[in-house]
Amino acid sequence: MKIPVAEGVELNVAVQGSGSPIVLLHGFPQTHLMWRHVAADLAADHTVICPDLRGYGDSDKPKTGYDKRTMAQDIVEVARHLGFEKFALAGHDRGAHVAFRAGLDHPDNVTHLAMLDILPTLDMWDVLHGANAAVGFHLYLMAQPPGLPEQMINAAPDAFFGYFLDAWSKSPFPEDIREAYLKASRDAVESIVADYRATATVDIEHDTQDLGKTLKMPVTVMQQDWGAALSYDAKARWQKWAPELTHMTVNSGHFMAEESPAEVIKALRDLLA
Repeated sequence: MKIPVAEGVELNVAVQGSGSPIVLLHGFPQTHLMWRHVAADLAADHTVICPDLRGYGDSDKPKTGYDKRTMAQDIVEVARHLGFEKFALAGHDRGAHVAFRAGLDHPDNVTHLAMLDILPTLDMWDVLHGANAAVGFHLYLMAQPPGLPEQMINAAPDAFFGYFLDAWSKSPFPEDIREAYLKASRDAVESIVADYRATATVDIEHDTQDLGKTLKMPVTVMQQDWGAALSYDAKARWQKWAPELTHMTVNSGHFMAEESPAEVIKALRDLLA
């Protein structure tokens, strides 16, 4: 279904199940389809709400509004449209950045918060340095002013987006799922770049203004052991933002909701319990 979230902007949203609501936000370079295994399980006793983020999938792709504050407001409006003022929220990758901002901006709406395989924006930029920062080359490419990044990616979109689907996964995607992600991404180059560009500009401003503020709800973080690879303490960095934290290091690849759905389902059910 399409749900209006702002003037001239609608999000594509899949809804399944009944019971207390949980919103699941996808990452890059994906759509709400990434939650298909997790959502099917949670829908047994929850209303599971899976939007395509602004600028992704079948949601609208306006030229502006890719700061995470605006994208988080989108999610509050989706839940409200469906009759929920309060909801649990889980996000992966880009969706986790939106979820993080939603938790800071809307503590009265977000009851439980889970974030998969990210650091908060300020911490992310802080730990990337030297040659090791090459792992995040796309962050720097898409941080550039409008023009060159879009032109470069549009020249070979399947090669660009396919690189991340292959390099970040420990097991290959089914061909139909991989193609669905590639098509959705090649149709959204400008808005995907705008999302990343915001994380190198306005999102930094918003998070800097909120230094010292903490997430008030129970928080679960699941991530690969990037701390060992890049020499930082991931749990300690998260604890500054989330006093009520459960932190887990997983053995799957980046796309853990598809590679290890049972592990993600258990973590979310434990959080909700």
